[in-house]
Amino acid sequence: MSFAQVQQAFMAHIRNPELVARPKDVSERRIKIYNELFFNNIEGFVASAFPVLKSLYERKDWLALVRQFFTVHNCQSPYFLEISQEFLSFLQHSYELTPNDPVFMLELAHYEWVELDVSVCLSSDNYCAISDWQTQPLYLKDTARNLSYTFAVHQISEEFVPQQPSEQPHYFVVYRDADEEVAFISSNPMTALLLNVLEQNSGIVLPKLVEAVLTQVPQFTYEQLSVGAQQTLSAMADLGVVASKN
Repeated sequence: MSFAQVQQAFMAHIRNPELVARPKDVSERRIKIYNELFFNNIEGFVASAFPVLKSLYERKDWLALVRQFFTVHNCQSPYFLEISQEFLSFLQHSYELTPNDPVFMLELAHYEWVELDVSVCLSSDNYCAISDWQTQPLYLKDTARNLSYTFAVHQISEEFVPQQPSEQPHYFVVYRDADEEVAFISSNPMTALLLNVLEQNSGIVLPKLVEAVLTQVPQFTYEQLSVGAQQTLSAMADLGVVASKN
């Protein structure tokens, strides 16, 4: 057996010790240490990234969920910091919800993951302040996220477990502030629309941005939208959500 085959046999058992026999040349005591070490490390990273989600499960159900991720998901990144993104991808694309899972599982997992995503995002260094709102190109900064959810993900806890979506969506902006700390603020439909159009049209100037938004909310005049958009984006620029570029 080649070294590569030995590695494959070893890892196949580590990932699924209940179904794949341990390699014959590795003692049961040693393989048990590896089994616990690998799985506990993965579970620890997942638990630290999704603490609220974990709190909603019985311990055995949570461990079974992480074990399934550990067993069947082929991670595309070797970096520990990206394990949480891999877990989210597993939930979104491979996992089938069971009666033990909350109905808002995917939204809550995404909401929790965003905090880590924003905290480790490598930011561009060529942003600059906005001094001329009519001519400077506008950008949603790469350390900001414009989000909406159907469930009140920011309120979910062991004491609050909604069974149905809210009557209206919940909007949030998540960003890194001047002290490089992650901050969450509640938003509203108009702000979410404005930031969404901005994100899809990076480098757009304010008059063109207002024109694009106007096509989706024709009940407003251009003048109304222009004033409101500048006020909103100015507040977002003060927070570090919106900026121009050199």
